[in-house]
Amino acid sequence: MEIKRQEYLNRLINKIGNGSIKIITGLRRSGKTYLMNVLFYRYLVESGVLDDRIIRFSFESADDLNKIGEDLIDLKIHKQKVDYKKFMNYISSFECEEKIFLLLDEVQNLEGFEFVLNSYLASGKYEIYVTGSNSKFLSKDIVTEFRGRGDEIHVMPISFKEYFEISNLSYEEALDSYLTYGGLPRTILMNGDEEKASYLKGLLETTYINDIFDRYKVLDKQGLNDLLNIAASGIGSLVNPLKLSNTFKSVTHSSLSEYTINTYLEYFEDSFLLRKALRYDIKGRKYISTPYKLYFEDLGLRNARLNFRQVEPTHLMENLIYNELINRGANVDVGEVTFKENKQRTSSEIDFVVNRGSTRYYIQSAYGIPDEEKMNQELKSFRKVSDSFKKILIVEKCPATHYTEEGFLILKLRDFLLDENSINF
Repeated sequence: MEIKRQEYLNRLINKIGNGSIKIITGLRRSGKTYLMNVLFYRYLVESGVLDDRIIRFSFESADDLNKIGEDLIDLKIHKQKVDYKKFMNYISSFECEEKIFLLLDEVQNLEGFEFVLNSYLASGKYEIYVTGSNSKFLSKDIVTEFRGRGDEIHVMPISFKEYFEISNLSYEEALDSYLTYGGLPRTILMNGDEEKASYLKGLLETTYINDIFDRYKVLDKQGLNDLLNIAASGIGSLVNPLKLSNTFKSVTHSSLSEYTINTYLEYFEDSFLLRKALRYDIKGRKYISTPYKLYFEDLGLRNARLNFRQVEPTHLMENLIYNELINRGANVDVGEVTFKENKQRTSSEIDFVVNRGSTRYYIQSAYGIPDEEKMNQELKSFRKVSDSFKKILIVEKCPATHYTEEGFLILKLRDFLLDENSINF
């Protein structure tokens, strides 16, 4: 069974010839290498690019490193990077009058990789695609590291639509499985629940958490782990460092300063485990730095962090909608609208303020709408926003997608997940 990742493949294809270094980022084990070295490579060959014009090289492959006289084990033991001179000599041995495609995996393991890649780009002889998994490959660093010549393609875990199309499950079964085990490719291809749970828990500890410990030299490992537990328990809730610090004290009976909490949260964001959604004052048209919301990039990792004890569909659905909007290329904030009620100034929350180019959507998430009171509660914030942008309530337990008399779109979760154009009904 192959997961085609067609949307991401199209992004790589569309960037051919744009004069930039194409940098594929994302959560570890999200399928970056497969996308580049299998799917994109296959596209190049099938489109007529001769194999001698494509150089695939992994800086974590013993076989590839042997080609340039490097030993993977020695490099790991001595914590050394690959000698850039050996690599450049290897590349120079390929002679071709046409452009050569460089597909380089885990390129952060190459000594001085920024300068090497920039020099190749400046030569005009290469189309460069790279993947990387350390802090030098974060969105915020790409422009600096590559002098504005980097073009990022951020790969997220498998979307629900991708999973549903290959799962052979009913929609209800697929949604339940996805909300529980998430969308990491290897997890998707596993069969048993026990196997999936074991894999996710092991991956979280042995890969993601250890990466953070090693990369940032974290001394308080217990504190970092406890904070991740608290973040996992509170997805969809407004938080700030002070609130997290107080929660930390009440839950763990120990202290963690606001500064340290901010630092650890940055580590989680840098590793693509968490995303921070800032609050946006809709009427004031300004951002509010705190409080904010935290969401997991993969739901399976979130649930594994809590040993699959808190699998609440309401909060998981909100996280799922957030991830889907991000995956579609939108900018997503948490909305706040202030107004006067009974002569008192008050505020109400809108789950997501979504911006795509010049278009904006206001979106609320609700697992079910059992009665009119719940409906009014969910629509109250929409009624306080006077602009004409579309207002959408996404509901899982809903008979059918429809518009209300006020012009609000009540959208079935299934329609939203399986049809990107559904928000434009």
